[in-house]
Amino acid sequence: MEIILLQDVPKLGQKDDLVKVKNGFGRNYLIPQGLAIAASGSAKKVHAENLRQRAHKEEKIKIEAQALAGKLAEVKIVVGAKISSSGKIFGSVNTIQIAEALREKGFDIDRRSITLPEDQIKEIGSYKAIVKLHREVKVEVAFEIIGE
Repeated sequence: MEIILLQDVPKLGQKDDLVKVKNGFGRNYLIPQGLAIAASGSAKKVHAENLRQRAHKEEKIKIEAQALAGKLAEVKIVVGAKISSSGKIFGSVNTIQIAEALREKGFDIDRRSITLPEDQIKEIGSYKAIVKLHREVKVEVAFEIIGE
């Protein structure tokens, strides 16, 4: 079954992608959840026209994202956490804390667009997070965990 994605779906595709999925996955999950529509002949034509019209706007957004990526690459943020005597963090550092630290530096980044390199960061030190600003623009942001 071919579908047109209406939203980004992790491990499947980005918004406006035309993808093939199994019939049950498309009919029972993606379409009822509003994540996709069936790719009929008329839907493909409407989709192609929408993409053509949106291409100019997307280029402008991509240029703005690249400019922001240049600024973010130079930023180094510091996140404070409570630590034990052995240097381990009580709890873990997550994307919410990274987003708040970026907001303090003047960058309004959604926490869902930040990806941490490891599952959980539980020790003090320097790390890098990946921030997805656009479908084609990603930037690494260096951050350091210190004890409070």
